[in-house]
Amino acid sequence: MKFKIITFGCKVNSYESEYIKEQMEQEGYKLDEEKPDIIIVNTCSVTNVADNKSMKAIRSIKKNNPNSIIVVCGCSVEHNKETYKNMSIDVLIGNRDKSILVKQIKQYIKNKKKITDLYEGRDSTFENMSVTKFSDKTRAFVKIQDGCDNFCTYCIIPYVRGSVRSKDFNEAVDEIKNLVAMGHQEIVFTGIDTGSYGKNTNHDLVDLIKEISKIENLKRIRISSIEITSIDDRFIEELKTNPKVCGHLHVSLQSGSKRILKLMNRKYTKEEYLAKIQKLRKARPNINLTTDVIVGFPGETEEDFLECVDFCKKCEFSKIHVFPYSKREGTAAAKMDNQLDNSIKKERARRLIKIDEELQLNYNKKFLNEQVNVLIEEVKDKKSIGHTENYLKVIINEPLLENKCYDVLITDVKVESITGRLIEK
Repeated sequence: MKFKIITFGCKVNSYESEYIKEQMEQEGYKLDEEKPDIIIVNTCSVTNVADNKSMKAIRSIKKNNPNSIIVVCGCSVEHNKETYKNMSIDVLIGNRDKSILVKQIKQYIKNKKKITDLYEGRDSTFENMSVTKFSDKTRAFVKIQDGCDNFCTYCIIPYVRGSVRSKDFNEAVDEIKNLVAMGHQEIVFTGIDTGSYGKNTNHDLVDLIKEISKIENLKRIRISSIEITSIDDRFIEELKTNPKVCGHLHVSLQSGSKRILKLMNRKYTKEEYLAKIQKLRKARPNINLTTDVIVGFPGETEEDFLECVDFCKKCEFSKIHVFPYSKREGTAAAKMDNQLDNSIKKERARRLIKIDEELQLNYNKKFLNEQVNVLIEEVKDKKSIGHTENYLKVIINEPLLENKCYDVLITDVKVESITGRLIEK
């Protein structure tokens, strides 16, 4: 039988889908995007838009593939259990049991009885998955952590992903060794709250970084995102002294307003956040610091928004992912007074995006006429595309070898694109 997987949302979902794909292939199923007998949808629920996108896709899939087996899992299922139960899905699970999804599919094929396995509560153990190779030839994601205990007032994720739990230290190291042996030169740590890796165990994130840095052919260790509260002096020292740790961190801010941060139940003040950012820049002067900001949070005034804009400028982010506040039923913020009109949210988002473009260009300009090292990930139309260790996307106007590093001189920079030429040796 043939199958395909449709993945929405974050890198954790991407990793889990890669695992499911491997398991399906090991059981003899063939990947086929055109005429699949089995369609697996890994859903996302980070916003209302994400929920709606997942549901719309499933309805379309069911309509256009009446004879296919429909399998649905993920965060949107966890958040909308009753809705999904009424969608006549053949195999339906949430975020638990993804590691045994293939067994459930085989059971359905054998018995032709619909399977709906959904759980209540946040407590769970880490569901171990191990990927032997990744579709991306250069970069491999490794899920080292799951769950979140932060309970920010706008966020549904702690409720749909459960409590913090971590991958076994030795199993994580072994998986990474195998991925490097398969040719992956860059490892990306992924998780829901990656910086909490090792909580309530004998190891932490820095321990894991130190251990896998010993792997000879591993060139880069990238952290997909991290909370500012997880960045301590030990982590900063590792960033400063370990050349394998990439100089790019995505550190969510969410608001630069003192009052709004408190309403969001973020676990830091503006002053604490800025102090950590300054330490990071001192440790790695050219570090690429990106962030998320929510505009239009309940009760956000124009003064709050302007305070946030000023703070973003002070932090000198190189990329701001701007999100108009999305009301999530089941969260504390959904019950707050002074919900803002969508027109105000969109207008503030537009203004902050304009600031973001200025900050992006300012950061990119730092590298004009500078030499950088680029790991080539894609070659098409006689152009090579790759990233530097600090996650600058660079285009070189000649075909090069994929999964190989090249020294490149940056010759042109724009907001969304950077161009370079090969430095001949």
